[in-house]
Parts: sequence; C-alpha cells; structure tokens
Amino acid sequence: MKLTKSGGQTATGPADWFTGTVYIDGIRNPDGQSSVGCAHVRFTPGARTAWHHHPKGQTLYVTDGIGYVARRGGASGETTVQEIRPGDIVYIEPNEEHWHGATADRFMAHVAIQEADQDGQVVTWLEHVTDQEYGA
Repeated sequence: MKLTKSGGQTATGPADWFTGTVYIDGIRNPDGQSSVGCAHVRFTPGARTAWHHHPKGQTLYVTDGIGYVARRGGASGETTVQEIRPGDIVYIEPNEEHWHGATADRFMAHVAIQEADQDGQVVTWLEHVTDQEYGA
C-alpha cells in the first residue's frame, strides 16, 4: 500500500489545452507502479477542453454540475454533443477525437482517468473548439 498525503496545489488549466477558466487537481500521474493517470477537473461556465485524443482511451466520472462531451464522428467529421450530469460515466475510445466542458451557465467537474501508452503518452492535444462547435 502507498499513501500519498494531500498537499498538491490546484493548477489552472493551460490556455493551449482549454478555453475559459479550468482548475485541475492532480490525483496521480503514470509512474513505474502504474500507467494510470487521474485528475479532478473543474470547469467554470462556458469553459471546455480543446479537441484531443488518448492513445488508450479515457474515462470521465462527472462529480458536479452540468456539462457537455462531444466527439467527431466517422468520415464526415460531424460532431455529436451530449449533456452530462453528476454520476454519469463516459468512456471515450482510444484515439477518438473529443472535447468536454461546462455548459454556458453552469459549472461542471469530473474525474478524468486515462492510461499512458508504452511511450508514457496519455493525451494528444489538437485545435481549440470553436464557438460554433461548442454551441451545437
């Protein structure tokens, strides 16, 4: 058993990865004991991730508020947006391009869980979500 005492600091999500104000509390980073990474992420109203994908997929567990999760679909590149609420669990397939964030008028928080690949990579960040994509 390994106990890690609380003591980490809340970080602000980098502007390269997010639109709006986002706060991240790291839970664990992949290391020699486990390839799993995990964080509690809080989105202010209207805040969202950029498009991104994970080599081994990602699981989101919504803890608070109301938000959206979206994915690009098929050859057409069409975006599918779904509302998410506390208790919802979202599994995102490996390399599936997606984004997630709060609705325009509510906060949203989730725990994000992802696994590193053999090179230690957990995510590839892409372009920002446009206001038109967010409003869909």
